[in-house]
Amino acid sequence: MNTPSPNQSTSGVALLPLLLFLIIFIGTGSLLTMQGVSMAFYQLSAAVAILPAIALSLMLGKGKLDKKINIFLSGVGDINIVTMCVIYLLAGGFASVAKTIGGVDATVNMGLALVPAQLVLPGLFVISAFVSTAMGTSMGTIAAIAPIAAGVGDQTGMSAALLMGAVLGGAMFGDNLSMISDTTIAATRTQGCAMSDKFRMNVLIALPAAIATAALLTVFGDTGAASSPADWEFIRVVPYIAILALAVAGINVFVVLATGIVLCGAVGLAVQPDFTLLSFSQSIYNGFTGMHEILVLSMLVGGLGELIRHQGGLLWLLERINKLAHRAGRSNTRRSGEVSIAALVSLADVCTANNTVAIILSGGLAKEIAEDNGVDPRRSASILDIFSCIVQGLVPYAAQVLLAGSIAKISPVTVAANNWYCLILAVVSVGAIITGWPRHKK
Repeated sequence: MNTPSPNQSTSGVALLPLLLFLIIFIGTGSLLTMQGVSMAFYQLSAAVAILPAIALSLMLGKGKLDKKINIFLSGVGDINIVTMCVIYLLAGGFASVAKTIGGVDATVNMGLALVPAQLVLPGLFVISAFVSTAMGTSMGTIAAIAPIAAGVGDQTGMSAALLMGAVLGGAMFGDNLSMISDTTIAATRTQGCAMSDKFRMNVLIALPAAIATAALLTVFGDTGAASSPADWEFIRVVPYIAILALAVAGINVFVVLATGIVLCGAVGLAVQPDFTLLSFSQSIYNGFTGMHEILVLSMLVGGLGELIRHQGGLLWLLERINKLAHRAGRSNTRRSGEVSIAALVSLADVCTANNTVAIILSGGLAKEIAEDNGVDPRRSASILDIFSCIVQGLVPYAAQVLLAGSIAKISPVTVAANNWYCLILAVVSVGAIITGWPRHKK
């Protein structure tokens, strides 16, 4: 996905397909909810709801249809989209095999035996935050932790949406802060500051939000029905311990998940008499097929995002925000500049559903806004990263939200709505912009 060209034409009309998609998907779910339909947001697949939006986007703009289709397909095949799709497949394969060999049940029962019920939710949040910070990827973290959270829900009756929201929130904490996260690298490079300086600025905003989230999950979170953990064998837990150790060591997410699949297979062959190489392969394939909906949706979102970008929708947004920044800069320059940067990257993420791409697309203009309004590069990099991760954790068609919902077999809308951390981080971050906190040395 390319950065908008300075000579590219702009058009607010290009954003209409995205609006249509949101109206169809969220509107249908809301209407069914009011009618009392159970699992309302799961009745209409987002992969189908986006089709009219794609058709509208293909009708808009200039040029021949063949050219527009090629643009759409280039977005579908973008490296970021392909990377997410491979992670989906590996995550599905790992979760399926782990469940088949009893690894999920064993891990859940071990956790319930060692952790008090009131600490399950904050525990999942903290573990996800730690793993994501070490691993540098929210997707890999969710792929590793979400199956355990889903198992806890099945065992205790705890809210699956709240469990997945805790995992998603912790994953987004690390995605935002990790020194090896692609969002951190993109934000610091576009703003021209050191990663260590951005981290020190960023952590003073993110850490209070994380502490508040853990506290609220402890006090107000669901503990489910009292449940005595069943017997469990440690050997079935080994694959989970291994992939968490590999993740903390900073190993590539593809290697982590592939290793997890192999270890699950080895454990199953060793301890489960009816588990054969054939059933191992079938379990992997079942995991792949379970991810088909979010895989297709991610590809379609990527194609729609590229059409919107090519037709000038993103550039139109960037120009409007830049004009607002210049107007508002006559009063409180620092504050108006930071608000503009936050709005810029947030809207870019809404359009692309990819926080790294959103930062890359808006980074150049954000740097100009920062320089014009006296915003320190450390703060502009932090704001870019923070608000891109906030939006990424709250839009129901983002890859992280889709993956968590798919593993738990619940609507991504309910997962996003229960992401307490991103909601609290949004409040804390807006407060930081208004007050100018944390203060920094020149």
